[in-house]
Amino acid sequence: MELKERFIKFMDEHEAEMIEDVKTLCRINSVRGAYEVGKPYGEGPYNALMTAMGICERYDMSTTNYDDYVVTADMNDKERALDILAHMDVVAGGEGWTVTTPFDPVVRDGRIYGRGTSDDKGPAVAALYAMRAVKELSVPVTKGCRLILGSDEESGMSDVKHYYSVEKEAPMTFSPDSSFPVTNVEKGHFRMKLSASFDKEEAEAALIELSSGDTINIVPGRGYAIVRGLDDDLIREYAEKVEKETGVSFTVSGTTEGLRIDAEGQSAHAAHPDDGKNAALALLHLINLLPLSDCRQTRLLKSLEELFPYGDNRGRALGIAVDDELSGPTTVSGDILRADAASISLEVDSRTAVAADEDNTEKPARKRVAEAGFELDCAMRPPHVVDGDSDFVKTLLRCYEDVTGLKGHLDSMGGGTYVHDLKNGVAFGAVAEGTDTNMHGADEFMSIKELKDAAVIFALAISELCR
Repeated sequence: MELKERFIKFMDEHEAEMIEDVKTLCRINSVRGAYEVGKPYGEGPYNALMTAMGICERYDMSTTNYDDYVVTADMNDKERALDILAHMDVVAGGEGWTVTTPFDPVVRDGRIYGRGTSDDKGPAVAALYAMRAVKELSVPVTKGCRLILGSDEESGMSDVKHYYSVEKEAPMTFSPDSSFPVTNVEKGHFRMKLSASFDKEEAEAALIELSSGDTINIVPGRGYAIVRGLDDDLIREYAEKVEKETGVSFTVSGTTEGLRIDAEGQSAHAAHPDDGKNAALALLHLINLLPLSDCRQTRLLKSLEELFPYGDNRGRALGIAVDDELSGPTTVSGDILRADAASISLEVDSRTAVAADEDNTEKPARKRVAEAGFELDCAMRPPHVVDGDSDFVKTLLRCYEDVTGLKGHLDSMGGGTYVHDLKNGVAFGAVAEGTDTNMHGADEFMSIKELKDAAVIFALAISELCR
C-alpha cells in the first residue's frame, strides 16, 4: 500500500477521535480576556492551550510550555526541518447563529459547526493527526516536525513574538490558517483610528448615540443609533431607501431617550469586506440622510461618510486605492464606529496591496482625514512574500495535487497569519479551495471530509519535507 493510501486509512480509522478532539477544543470560549498571572491572555485562551497540550501528550508528542503564551508538540527528537503554526484563540462568538451556539459544537450534514472549527482549532487538530500518522505508522524520517500552538493570533500575535524571542525559526514553516493550495503572499496591514471631540450642542433634532462593531478585523453585522426630535415614519421612509441601496435592514422602536434604529447587516472577515454588509457604514449613511439639526456633530458625520462611503471597500474616497498583479487590490473595512453628543470615532482595518507604501497610502490618508476634521492614529505593516519557485513550496503543491487531484497554484490573501514575519513561511490549508466556512461569522464550520483530506496532505508534506 502506497504511503498516501496508508494515511487515508489512518484518518478513516481515527475519524471519530479527530471529531471529538475538535469539539473538545471548540467548547472552550478562548476569546482573549484580561491578563491574569500565568494566563497572559485570560482564562479562555489559557484553558484552550492547556487542553490542546494534553491532547498532544495523549498521542505521545513531546510538549513544551513557553510561559503560557505558546505550547509546542514535537513529533520526535530529531533536528527540526518543519514547523506548523496554528492557534487556539478565537474571535468573539457573535450573533446570528442558527445551527448551534458558538461554543456548543455539533456535527450536522458532514460538518462540525462551532467557533474555531475552521479558524483554527480544526486545522490544528488536522496537523496533529498528520504528525501522529507519520509517527504511529513508523514512516522513515531523518528530521523533526514541531506543532506550535499560540493563543493570541486574533489580537496581535504577541504570543509568537514571545516564542521566537527564545527559539529560532525552522528552515520551513506553514500555517494551516487559510485555504488550499498555497498562499505565499500576504497583504500588508494599515490600521487606522479616526477620532474627533467637540463641545456638546443642544439641538432639537439630534443623534444621541451610535454604536456598531466590536472587533477590528470583523465587518460589523449589527449596530444601533438613537435619535431624538424626528418622526418615526420619516425615519422608516429613509431606512427603506438605505435598505434598497445597501441590503442592510433597519427596525425603528421607541425608547425613553427618543427613537432607536437597529441595523441588521452581515458580518464577514475584514480581509473580505465585499462578503459582508457593513451595518456601521449603512447606519452612518442613514443618519446623514435624516434632517438632523446643523451642528459640529452632524457636519463631522457627513465628512466621515465622505471618506468611507458605504460600498467603497477599496479606499478610493480616502485616496489609498492601490492594486497590483501579485496581491490584488487594497481593501478597506470600517469596523468599529462610535458616536455621541461630544465625540466620534471609527476604527478601520485595511489590507494593503504589495505595492502600497507610505507615499501612496499613509500620506494621502493622513491628508484627507485631517481635512475632514479628524485626528488619525495609524500604523502600517509591510506585506509578506515567499518565493513560489522554492523546493519547499513545490513540495507542498505536489502533496496537495496528489491527494486532491486538482492543479496546485499560488495565492495571495488579505488575512494575516502567524507566518507573516517569518522568512520562509506560507499558509497551507486547511480549508478546501472555494469553500466558505463562515470564518469569523455566524455558523462557522469545518467539513469533516476536508479536515481528513487536510490531515492526509499534511502527513504527506511532513514525510517528504522531513525525509
